[in-house]
Amino acid sequence: MKLGLNLGYWGMGNDADSLVLAQEADRLGYAVAWAAEAYGSDAVTVLTWVAAQTTNIDIGSAVLQIPARTPAMTAMTAATLDTLSNGRFRLGLGVSGPQVSEGWHGVRFAKPLARTREYVDIVNLALSRKRVRYDGEYFQLPLPDGPGKALFLTVHPVREHVPIYLASVGPKNLELTGEIADGWLGIFFSSDFAPEQLGLIRAGRERVGKTMDGFDVVASMPLSVGADVSNCAAPIRPYAALYIGGMGSREQNFYNNLAVRMGFGEAAADIQQRYLGRDYEGAWDAVPEEFIDATSLLGPPGRIARRMAEFAAAGVTTLSVSPQGKTIDERIFALRVAADALEKSGADA
Repeated sequence: MKLGLNLGYWGMGNDADSLVLAQEADRLGYAVAWAAEAYGSDAVTVLTWVAAQTTNIDIGSAVLQIPARTPAMTAMTAATLDTLSNGRFRLGLGVSGPQVSEGWHGVRFAKPLARTREYVDIVNLALSRKRVRYDGEYFQLPLPDGPGKALFLTVHPVREHVPIYLASVGPKNLELTGEIADGWLGIFFSSDFAPEQLGLIRAGRERVGKTMDGFDVVASMPLSVGADVSNCAAPIRPYAALYIGGMGSREQNFYNNLAVRMGFGEAAADIQQRYLGRDYEGAWDAVPEEFIDATSLLGPPGRIARRMAEFAAAGVTTLSVSPQGKTIDERIFALRVAADALEKSGADA
């Protein structure tokens, strides 16, 4: 198992810390630094900035939003970032949610799995530098009734294949991820629930004659170092409540559905009710500590090392941490603790 760094969203405060953290992770031997986007900062600009000021660490999008870009544009971006970073780019994709897709990008959210399949097909076709001809339900290239012609990508990525990751939550999307992607970007990963999720990914891979060998299971995980587990859980409560309660509508929230499938149905309903009623602190308090502990790295270094061994045994191949702390020094300390804990856990072998 390797370590990754989750930089999150640019523009949410302490932005200068992101570069410092990425450079420290680079020095410590972390495998990859991921950047996110929603409807604020874009991931591409942040990753370009980080790549220009690091040496060895990979840069990854977690995620580039599928409704925000045509597949050809995404292929162009991936090829350019791979070239500029000397072969360090990982392409993470996600469909976002209906509120962002339709409210921000003006793209219908219907049939997201079918759209994702076609999208990844075209991205791979373009990155292989073949002439792009595609006749799908959602994408037709060239358009059949105009002057367009089949073109090929003029930029050659450093690698023959830029790895593609999907951020998937629901069961059908997990199967699709196993079938068409090189890795999975998982959120709220729990050792107890991993067999169900990885079983679905494995089923998707078996459908196309693949095994789990070489498939990268990336678990995104808050990291909070301290003597008391409950105190360590406290700063993670707003993050968990936002996703379970506020990411999406009452009728459609993928993360709330995930918490229900994980066995936290009553708490998930309570969190959502409070969050949508703008009782944010009440929603934070309603997040069970059991849920936070199951999906985070909390406590002193020894406990973190033991938890890392558990996640590796559950199938995680890249543990992507979000270091918590009130100051940059505290967050750097957490990164160093994680690197040392991984070595002591034996999971880095």
